[in-house]
Amino acid sequence: MFDLTLTFDNGPEPGVTPRVLDALRERGIRATFFVIGEKLGDAERRRLAERAHDEGHWIGNHTFTHSVPLGQQRDPDAGANEIGRTQAAIGELAHANRWFRPFGDGGNLDERLLKPSVVDYLTRNKHSCVLWNAIPRDWADPDGWADRALAQCRSQPWSLMVLHDLPSGAMDHLDSFIDRAAKAGARFRQDFPPDCVPIRSGEIVRPIESYVSSIEESVRQ
Repeated sequence: MFDLTLTFDNGPEPGVTPRVLDALRERGIRATFFVIGEKLGDAERRRLAERAHDEGHWIGNHTFTHSVPLGQQRDPDAGANEIGRTQAAIGELAHANRWFRPFGDGGNLDERLLKPSVVDYLTRNKHSCVLWNAIPRDWADPDGWADRALAQCRSQPWSLMVLHDLPSGAMDHLDSFIDRAAKAGARFRQDFPPDCVPIRSGEIVRPIESYVSSIEESVRQ
């Protein structure tokens, strides 16, 4: 038996997110969708986020542009521009814990994720930073990721998995993966392993030094 929390990054995406939502609804699974802020300016994508929220999924913040990892951004106002604008776009769909997930340019858990001014922004604005411990690289291997994902789940008691509701073809295998995981003993849950949430509601509760660049933009310029 093992616990499994599913999360979906980089949407919402017409033609893909609806299929993901259908698969989750049919199996009674609730997940978290970490959305790209600029996508919510599109009416159809906004409706998909609303549907996810209405069906009991949590809506999280995954930056506004998903362009340069926040630990590498030179913009001194990256916190406000990337996190703040997305939170405003999410609006009433936001979870009370203001879930935020940084990105590491390929799933890397290192100093690319954050920089000091962004950490300050997260703590001042009472965000919770959600990382991960299972990343089967579905974007790079759309047809083979499920085997890797299942192996990752079996290797630890509680997996917080990152998938992507993007038009790569990877989500064509979501139904099969969920069913295989359930057969292997997965207990699906919506909350997150404590080790994967180093900042909760603005309070640093786990060590974050390895995720934060030691050089701030004012020094680098």
